[in-house]
Amino acid sequence: MHSYLLLWTILPFCLAASVTLRSSTRVCNNSPDLCTRSYSNITYLGAHDSPFLRDSSTSNSDSGNQYYNSTIQLNAGVRLLTAQVHSNNGSLDLCHTSCGLLNAGLLSNWLTEIKAWMDTNPNDVVTVLLVNSDNASPSDLSLQFEAANITSYTYTPPTTSTAIATWPTLESLIANGTRLMTFIASLDPSTNTATPYLMDEFTFIWENPYDVTSLSNFSCIPERPAAVDGNIEAAVSSGRMALMNHFLDEEQGFGIEIPDIGNISITNAPSGGTGNLGGTAANCTALWGKPPNYILVDFFDQGPAITTVDKLNGITPVGRTGPTASQMASATSAASPRPTTMSGCSTRSWTWATGVAAVLVWCFM
Repeated sequence: MHSYLLLWTILPFCLAASVTLRSSTRVCNNSPDLCTRSYSNITYLGAHDSPFLRDSSTSNSDSGNQYYNSTIQLNAGVRLLTAQVHSNNGSLDLCHTSCGLLNAGLLSNWLTEIKAWMDTNPNDVVTVLLVNSDNASPSDLSLQFEAANITSYTYTPPTTSTAIATWPTLESLIANGTRLMTFIASLDPSTNTATPYLMDEFTFIWENPYDVTSLSNFSCIPERPAAVDGNIEAAVSSGRMALMNHFLDEEQGFGIEIPDIGNISITNAPSGGTGNLGGTAANCTALWGKPPNYILVDFFDQGPAITTVDKLNGITPVGRTGPTASQMASATSAASPRPTTMSGCSTRSWTWATGVAAVLVWCFM
């Protein structure tokens, strides 16, 4: 009898201690298992052209690469956000190929959105990769980061020659408050002494081909930078991190390509069908001797692509929040075929006919 009383007396304390232990376990990027791993020893899901949306805000533009905005992407586990930066009437805007085609607004506004998410998610490390389409200077780019008040989060490597394998763990980056990795394609490191947190992408990263229009053409062969083009051994031995592009485009004529939404259930799938994400990632991992550091996809929620990333990382994630039911319903509408709005011309072709005219006029004026 006394034994039972003793058990009932201490059991609540044991349970409380257990709950306290579990609740105090640090979670980094949605997993306690990632905290002690180096930044360069993790696979991150990337949203290709993160701010370029196919939703009501863009009239469901065929140029859009994502159904959901960057905040929703981050909530769902995306940790690499990419965008194209263009000069536009004295400002730096996020434009898809041309600011006359799809303009997602000021770079500083997008960075402000990212900072707001990071403010409320203190245990997450985020990576931003900007395509510097018009060769903006480091100082001009830095002004956008300062305007967004996000520079305090940025990580600066000790030197550009510091071995990436020795970069900090996620928990170290979090503890130091340096949770934002920023890569620019491209910047000349020799001229960027004032803003070293803006890291030249190809000093630290190599990529496989990105212009793919057939499910059978996804490749693990390095393409950029030129120093590793076509040479897996050179790419792996360079010490750079590997970015695996895995998004499919659809040819429209006149040299125009748009995201191929028709095959997205295959492209982003963890298995099944030529060109699926899981199979390509496994193949590249075998060829490279290590998993890719980044996997870049269109329409990140489809597949879902993050299933492949979690498998590569060997984790069971916690704390993610996917799109709401209403947001998913809106995305389904955006993916549906749209009716003809002109005789002999669908909304898609009319949208692109308008875009082509704008580009041609802009080129020849």
